[in-house]
Amino acid sequence: MENRYNKYKDSGIEWIGEIPEHWEKICLKRLSNINTGNQDTQDSVSDGKYPFFVRSPKVERSNKYTFEGASILMAGDGVGAGKVFHLADDKFACHQRVYCINQFKRVNRIYLFYYLSSLFYHVIESANSKSTVDSVRLPMLAEFPVFMPIGFEQQSIATYLDQKCGEIDELTTLQEEMITKLQSYKQSVITEAVTKGLDKNIPLKDSGVEWIGEIPEHWVCTVFKKFLSEPMQYGANEPAEECNYNDPRYIRITDIKDDGTLRDDTFKSLPFEKAQEYMLTKGDLLFARSGATVGKTFLYKEDYAACFAGYLIKARCNKNDLLPNFVFYYTLSNVYQNWKNSIFIQSTIQNIGADKYSVMPIIVPPLPEQQAIADYLDQKCGEIDELISIKQQKIEKLKDYKKSLIFECVTGKRKVC
Repeated sequence: MENRYNKYKDSGIEWIGEIPEHWEKICLKRLSNINTGNQDTQDSVSDGKYPFFVRSPKVERSNKYTFEGASILMAGDGVGAGKVFHLADDKFACHQRVYCINQFKRVNRIYLFYYLSSLFYHVIESANSKSTVDSVRLPMLAEFPVFMPIGFEQQSIATYLDQKCGEIDELTTLQEEMITKLQSYKQSVITEAVTKGLDKNIPLKDSGVEWIGEIPEHWVCTVFKKFLSEPMQYGANEPAEECNYNDPRYIRITDIKDDGTLRDDTFKSLPFEKAQEYMLTKGDLLFARSGATVGKTFLYKEDYAACFAGYLIKARCNKNDLLPNFVFYYTLSNVYQNWKNSIFIQSTIQNIGADKYSVMPIIVPPLPEQQAIADYLDQKCGEIDELISIKQQKIEKLKDYKKSLIFECVTGKRKVC
């Protein structure tokens, strides 16, 4: 750790701890104006960067809900409650559930941004421990204590954090770009294997499907339903309310991760009497039928009892002709993505029902080749996933380091000037 200040005092707040002796405690309302926007703002957007707000030229009128100048925005409710957004000079309008902090007095805006982004979540956690609603109320924000270094120290801390956080963000972006490349490589490996096989010298033929192209001449390109042992089935139309580990797990779209595994933190169950018509057996495939995750797939190969929800469709393959593991890899390939896109071109609604999945074109090698391809991809994708996991761990470490660095600086644990 870098230099520390000569003398410290107790802040009186457990999650802040000691602060430099000469730092002053002032509540936020004395350092800035705090306003909310207008519930009726029709042009408001949430693009992942700024919550529920729009900037000029859409906002031309001037009223009490239109803000101008350097500001800090904070999400007022929902899963992002308390999240802080830094906004450069501009004219903009806020939704009612967004706080606009501006017209700063005695406090460096950049310093305050880092201070709020590092510490305000403690207030949210404390409030939410007493309530099921994630929200920021005005008194919570107005009375929030800000520990103030003197002016030049604030500027030094802000400059230091801009530099260091910028460096950390660059390293994080580099790891994210490497993950994207690995994911792209994984998809290309899968696509090559499920459309061309493992023997590069095998003669090829036209599949008859433009976006599939050539396939080995002894493979078959046909429709999915020819290899199903029973008609595709929609899941249970039941609410996910229970969490009983003795009952079958209730698998929903939101449980399925991008790598085809299930999330542990979203476990829900369904009583057996409601689940029995929708129970899964090993090798069953689930297809998402609507929404942003339409087309996402899951291969059930677990030992625990499970059933599935209504926005999923179950496919049960005749394993004497088509291996579920091969089909699952097929759904991770580029040709499956191309098929999905061809469906969406024909409809303005992103929805794929059992009727469309049943007639999905699928490439079918002989059974021994299916097994060999699946075994090859199990190994190859496992190696790639391990590399991706290492990158993701590095990202988490970088994020943790960034959080601790900001905390140390805005609470005076680390002296930067």
